Amino acid sequence: MSSKKVYIDLFAGCGGMSLGLYNSGKWEGLFAIEKDPMAFETLKHNLIDKVDHFRWPEWLKRRHYSITTILNNYRDELESLQGQVDLVVGGPPCQGFSNAGRRKEDDKRNDLIKDYVRFVKLVRPKVIFFENVKGFTQEFQKNKSKGKKYSNYVLKRLNALGYDVKGKMIDFSKFGVPQKRTRFILVGVDKKLNKSSKKFFSQIEANVDSFLASKDLSVPVKLEDAISDLLMEHGTEQSPDTKSFQAGVYDKPNSDYQRLLRKSKRLKGKVADSHRFVNHRSSTVERFKVILSKAEKGKDLDEDIRKQYSIKKHTIIPLDKDDVSPTLTTLPDDYIHYSEPRVLTVREYARVQSFDDWYEIKGKYTTGGKRRTKEVPRYSQIGNAIPPLFAEQAANSLAKLI
Repeated sequence: MSSKKVYIDLFAGCGGMSLGLYNSGKWEGLFAIEKDPMAFETLKHNLIDKVDHFRWPEWLKRRHYSITTILNNYRDELESLQGQVDLVVGGPPCQGFSNAGRRKEDDKRNDLIKDYVRFVKLVRPKVIFFENVKGFTQEFQKNKSKGKKYSNYVLKRLNALGYDVKGKMIDFSKFGVPQKRTRFILVGVDKKLNKSSKKFFSQIEANVDSFLASKDLSVPVKLEDAISDLLMEHGTEQSPDTKSFQAGVYDKPNSDYQRLLRKSKRLKGKVADSHRFVNHRSSTVERFKVILSKAEKGKDLDEDIRKQYSIKKHTIIPLDKDDVSPTLTTLPDDYIHYSEPRVLTVREYARVQSFDDWYEIKGKYTTGGKRRTKEVPRYSQIGNAIPPLFAEQAANSLAKLI
């Protein structure tokens, strides 16, 4: 019988939270629920096929599902799990709340919060960990009857179910992630455990220095420290998964952060997974060169450069190697590499999000048009994820609540 505590991952995406729980060594998954087939394939390939991190019940096939399908078809099975689940993690998709795009009051994905609460009510985990974007705590203004903070709704519902609940904004860059990424974190503890949810936040903040020291890290981790071994100038080879593209060859690790994420016996070969360079037009490359030479690093383009090159795009930021990255979105063309006239690769995205290099990303690289609302390609999988380095620290503190 395993001594590890048991969790379920809802809205699991490509597995960022589960990777952190796995890396902590304190948890094992029961199952993970993710609607998108590409994101689920990434999770399955790494955390089921490679390392067997999930028990997975016999009554549930190992495939992608929506939480609504699970609730409608497996109610009795979920109720039978009461008393067996220590933790439920995960927050509903953030697009309806996100300030990075248009916040949509009537986005049906916002109703998934009700499914989340239904799931918790059926399974009754001892502890709940919920993550979402900052916009989750802001009121929608269009319709005053619905002009509510969804965070307040969740807090009230979980409190009514018997959980001591605390929510707080967390900046992941303070936890060793090379990215300015602030998210709403909510923790709920079954009141029968007689432990305060506030303890999670005090513990994770008190332990951050010792945790990072154990990894030979300190904050902030600069962007250069995260991705300088992945420069195109180190050499290219034909991309293993798309023959008409070039992929980057590893340089030797240049920082403790790079050594940490490359430290695995599972990591083989000299080409990093998903390190495929975009085939930019020559005119785009020239424009990027000018932007890198003239624009202020780490800031959106000023009006003069926008007018000079007729740039209408909402956001284009030339990255600053001496600072953390701004919050990664699901659109790679929002950012220009700090020293090379190109956008970041999926692997560079994964580095900025603190994914181990052995963690291989599956599915399409990008998508477009109407498919963007239905498909979750590689860039989107990583851009939507919770950073595993923070998730590992959360995993340590969550284990102490039980």
